[in-house]
Amino acid sequence: MRERPVGPSAFPVIPPLSALRQHSDSNMAVSIAKCLASYVYILLISLIFPHVFADNAVGDSPHRRFEYKYSFKGPHLTQSDGRIPFWIHTGNAIPSSDQIRITPSLRSQKGSVWTKSPVSFEHWEAEVAFRVSGRGRMGADGLAIWFTAGQGLEGPVYGAADQWNGVGIFFDSFDNDGKKNNPAVLVVGNNGKLFYDHQNDGTTQSLGTCLRDFRNKPYPVRAKITYYRKSLSVFINNGFTPDRDDYEFCTRVENMIIPDTGYFGISAATGGLADDHDVLSFLVFRLAEPGQNLPPPEKEIPKEEKDKYQEEFENFQQELDKRKEEFQKEHPDVQGQPIEDLFESVNDREIRQVFEGQNRIHLEIKQLNRQLAMILDEQRRYVSVITEEISKRSSQAQSGQVGCDKCSLKQLAMGQQQGNAGGLGSYETVQHFNDIKEHLHVVKRSIEHIIQKNVVRRDIDIIKLPITPLLKVKCPELPPLTACLSTTHFVVFIVVQSLLFFGYIMYKSQQEAAAKKFF
Repeated sequence: MRERPVGPSAFPVIPPLSALRQHSDSNMAVSIAKCLASYVYILLISLIFPHVFADNAVGDSPHRRFEYKYSFKGPHLTQSDGRIPFWIHTGNAIPSSDQIRITPSLRSQKGSVWTKSPVSFEHWEAEVAFRVSGRGRMGADGLAIWFTAGQGLEGPVYGAADQWNGVGIFFDSFDNDGKKNNPAVLVVGNNGKLFYDHQNDGTTQSLGTCLRDFRNKPYPVRAKITYYRKSLSVFINNGFTPDRDDYEFCTRVENMIIPDTGYFGISAATGGLADDHDVLSFLVFRLAEPGQNLPPPEKEIPKEEKDKYQEEFENFQQELDKRKEEFQKEHPDVQGQPIEDLFESVNDREIRQVFEGQNRIHLEIKQLNRQLAMILDEQRRYVSVITEEISKRSSQAQSGQVGCDKCSLKQLAMGQQQGNAGGLGSYETVQHFNDIKEHLHVVKRSIEHIIQKNVVRRDIDIIKLPITPLLKVKCPELPPLTACLSTTHFVVFIVVQSLLFFGYIMYKSQQEAAAKKFF
């Protein structure tokens, strides 16, 4: 056996620690430099060929086209007769100009809205804005968004029919199973043979679910439902911000098979508890895969509907030609003139309306000026007559016949009215007499002012005679007030009221705890 040599050369040479640190630092610097070089290279390629990265980024995003026949939104949501264009509403639904109240906050209410025409899109997307609001801490029952083969106008499933053929997205407000997993959003599919499981809130049949509180939000809650390449995705905007595109992912169902042709709908229902279920907008978009062109809108109109529109247009054209001929017969002097000169333009109409309005205002001001002038003349006549009478009475008072107080002053005014009855007869209209009657209190104030100014200052001794006895008159003393409620009765009343209040609070809490849905 060969012996291993012993000596310095027998052991490996270990480099010093400083050399190892220098080597590791150099390797790290080289790796960082390589990473930076790769990033710079990728950045240069993206700047030189931006379309390559753009195509990769949006290559899977579908093309969208808005479909107005399957949508509605405010502010002109309804027609003059209360109907929704291209939609029908049933049950307790209440359409208005800016929203549709599917159910009011009353017990046991059901309502729904559905498209009139079926939808035959292979891929689609629906954006729904709604509000669910109520005064209670809990609400019921909820709201549902449908795509089914038939119109489920009324039924036990959130106001729509059971055993539907299609898919429903349920916004469940009430906790039936007591698992404290509500409010929640569920996706439930049906082939037309299954009954909805109300007792378990549909959890045994749901294909996807997420917990979202959609009640009493400061802004409308928005739901985006996308069916693309047999995949159904649900996104929710919780309504905390006014940003309409602030969506959060809720759930996705892969390999979802729905009918090729169906109807969109929204329904809601209330039970023992009640909420207001308001839908502000329902927007439908048709989706197409990249590279595929959407069919033109005119090809989607059925032939029967197109013939109907064409017939209406022809009837309208005939009626217009007939009215033109009648106008030419009634106005032969305008024949040969340009058609633009026969009708009033928008600017001419606005100018004419402005001048007519100013003319009416001017006439009203002239009428008011005339009435005010007549009233002032009548007041001057009253003032002159009363001034003469006061001067006569003051002269009589100096000779020893003093008598002037408020009663005589009123009699003087009444006598003056009777004396001037013949003067009033000179006015031909009753309206003038009513104006004088309305402003009589102004005349009385003027009389009091004249009395204080002309009589009190000049003949202070005359005024003292009727005023001095009045100053000496003392008001009778009021009898002592007696307490209408004793302290004992007050304390008993407070105790009874407190007991009734706490009893009502306990009763109300028991009623809310025992409240359940009714279908």
